[in-house]
Amino acid sequence: MTTTPDIQSLVRRIETLEAEAEIRRIQARYFFLCDTPIPEFGIDTDAERIDAILELFDETAVWEGVGEFYAGQFGRVEGKAGLRKHFENFWGSRQDPKLILNCHYLTTEQIHVAADGMTAEANWVHMQPWLFSDGKALLRSSRLWNAFRKCEDGKWRYTRNRTENVFVAPLPATWASDYPQQSVLMQP
Repeated sequence: MTTTPDIQSLVRRIETLEAEAEIRRIQARYFFLCDTPIPEFGIDTDAERIDAILELFDETAVWEGVGEFYAGQFGRVEGKAGLRKHFENFWGSRQDPKLILNCHYLTTEQIHVAADGMTAEANWVHMQPWLFSDGKALLRSSRLWNAFRKCEDGKWRYTRNRTENVFVAPLPATWASDYPQQSVLMQP
């Protein structure tokens, strides 16, 4: 015979698993939207990319680079207006050399949902190769420590996105070949 406490325990466990899955999707979507060329069909401009990224963040979210390498490079921004400016600085102004390829790979995931089921913290390590139009290339690795909140609309969003450098390593100019100018994977 199943008792009410047993059912409540099962409901809580399912809610935790659902929260973990949603947080995993948010982190993966964020990096997916940050990839170049952008693989999301229907997002054709960096302004559209930025709008899609901002949907993942709470109104008061903080994004910051920390540690001796990222604090100065990325700094700290607060709120969606600050986040928009941060991302516009990265994508909005064309840089020379132009970033022509990058892709995020996540590993060592840990997600911890609070007992109340309304907040969570998660961390990952990621690797990210970069290729620039002048042939220069590098491999970057960072640690991520992020916080999330279940908002009034029932959706989970970032409240904090922190990144710290693990290493940056130059790659030979010929390390990658046969890369696309644009992604068509998700095109119908």
